[in-house]
Amino acid sequence: MIRVVIFDDSDERRESLEELFSLPDNISCVGSFSGCSQLQEQLSALCPDVVLMDIRMPGLDGITATRLIKERFPGIRIIMQTVYDDDENIFSSLRAGAEGYILKSTPGEKIIQSIVDVYSGGAVITPSIALKVTRFFSGTEQPGGDNGMLTPREKEVLRLLTEGLSYKMVSSRLGVSYNTVNSHIKRIYEKLCVNSMGEAVSLAIRNRLV
Repeated sequence: MIRVVIFDDSDERRESLEELFSLPDNISCVGSFSGCSQLQEQLSALCPDVVLMDIRMPGLDGITATRLIKERFPGIRIIMQTVYDDDENIFSSLRAGAEGYILKSTPGEKIIQSIVDVYSGGAVITPSIALKVTRFFSGTEQPGGDNGMLTPREKEVLRLLTEGLSYKMVSSRLGVSYNTVNSHIKRIYEKLCVNSMGEAVSLAIRNRLV
């Protein structure tokens, strides 16, 4: 059972998500909050696997909250949910350590799949967000980052993940097993000295590694 906690300042949105998460057998909403003022106490008590985090909330914003979660609860996977698809929010969220970034307009079934994907170790980006990341990568190369540290296949795996593909989709696209993709990801983490896909994508963005 995947334990999920929701942070969103909209009562209507939280109620809608709670109802959505009551449908699948493999997901349980264990907490729902309008803000992050008691973040550490709430997460310590509820022990979630995945947090669905709103970016804009009164008091502690979602990006700052994500950074704090990753510092204190590194095993928790985080999906940002927002109405904003501007570059600053996208890349700030990834730099903070989020494993996913989805728009609030994302259909319910895709939200559920996103939770399953990040829980399984994948990264989630909606198509419109993936397009922005791809366009960023296609810009003029800038110095920075040791491009030789990643093998061509590792770069390809990282590039596909930044485009929003799940581990299973990367496996299918490259014609390799899920375990092979997972092994590539572990080596990418080791070489880049990161602990999450969000950090890996952020580092790749900053240093143009793919």
